[in-house]
Amino acid sequence: MTEQPDTTVRELADIPAVEVISRAAMMLMSAAAEKLGLGDADPDTSPHRDLDEARRLITALAGLITSSIEYFGPHAGPYRDGLQSLQRAFRESSAHPDEPGKGPGEKYTGPVY
Repeated sequence: MTEQPDTTVRELADIPAVEVISRAAMMLMSAAAEKLGLGDADPDTSPHRDLDEARRLITALAGLITSSIEYFGPHAGPYRDGLQSLQRAFRESSAHPDEPGKGPGEKYTGPVY
């Protein structure tokens, strides 16, 4: 008996680049939100909150979005807005907020207030 290939799995080569980039951006956004504790009723007491990890994820997201924004077309605005929302949430979560321009990803996006 010959094993049938799984037709629900797409070959990576068949996925358009913008879809791969979009999925990566969404994964980074979701992970950053979790590390900020935004998935819990009270982010300040979230067991998932880890600002050091959130900083890394937001910085990676900023680099990805900034370098790929031209490919997002009409969806560019929501990606930028999502990134800025995470940057603001990080600033609000920090006991000692970074100076404007020094927060996560701000070397790629410019200061976020």
